[in-house]
Amino acid sequence: MVTRSEVEFQAEDGITLRGWLFTPGAAGKCPAISMCHGFAAVKEHGLEPFARAFAQAGFVVLVHDHRNFGASDGTPRHDIDPMAQIADWRVALGYLASRPEVDPDQLGIWGSSYSGGHALILAATDRRVKCVVSQVPTISGSEQGRRRVPPGALPALLEMFAADQRAQEGGAPPRMQAVASADAATPAAYRSADSIAFYTQDLGGAAWINAVTLRSTRVARSYEPGAWISQIAPTPLLMIVASDDDLTMTDLEVDAFARAAQPKRLVMIPGGHFAPYSAQFTVASVAATNWFRQHLSGVLSLQA
Repeated sequence: MVTRSEVEFQAEDGITLRGWLFTPGAAGKCPAISMCHGFAAVKEHGLEPFARAFAQAGFVVLVHDHRNFGASDGTPRHDIDPMAQIADWRVALGYLASRPEVDPDQLGIWGSSYSGGHALILAATDRRVKCVVSQVPTISGSEQGRRRVPPGALPALLEMFAADQRAQEGGAPPRMQAVASADAATPAAYRSADSIAFYTQDLGGAAWINAVTLRSTRVARSYEPGAWISQIAPTPLLMIVASDDDLTMTDLEVDAFARAAQPKRLVMIPGGHFAPYSAQFTVASVAATNWFRQHLSGVLSLQA
């Protein structure tokens, strides 16, 4: 019987991070998985079905909100520093390992989209991680930005970044933008219909608004987690990639996977960036569950 409880723990700088702990109800210490949400999202953005699938397979699962988002503390609200999020994820691993239900020598991580990129860096730099699943991950922020912003629009975007930075140096708060919007007059991180549908779905009253700092996008354009992928081995790596991903870019993910050393596995699913959360959830969750069972608990039994 899977149970979900609310938990909290302290980041290195004292900020309180909050999340959910899913326990499978098994006796003794269990292998465990730590999970993170993507860019400007919260844990309610499609993570619970994955967490429950992993818990039903016998894992203790921790899902936390990144600082400045959702139930977690931190200011400025809705501001993203990827390296701070990774540092907090290290703390989450320590918290998870300290739980009485958990075997501290059997820890896995799962990240999707922006946190799929975080997972690559964390797996490459923290050997407490014994198994990693990176789903539709950010590989190269600079290349994503180059492809998504037409050359003619780039000067205005860069000037907007610079103006925001100058204003902050003068004491102003960071400028905000929408996370996802189809209104061309509204600054937004994402414009596609599937992005808008994903981010603005009914979250059951979760603490989320359609806003993120503009500087979060500026920082994201220089975020390069793919540079770490060759250093993940010998930790087993599973990458789940969508065949028509025009957000984190299918070809960037496939090329990055080719640079990773064994043990590794690539699972290609049909659809766009958000397909693992919906139409391809069963394939993605079973592939991840099997990878964790194979490399954390030595059992492989589920069928996609």
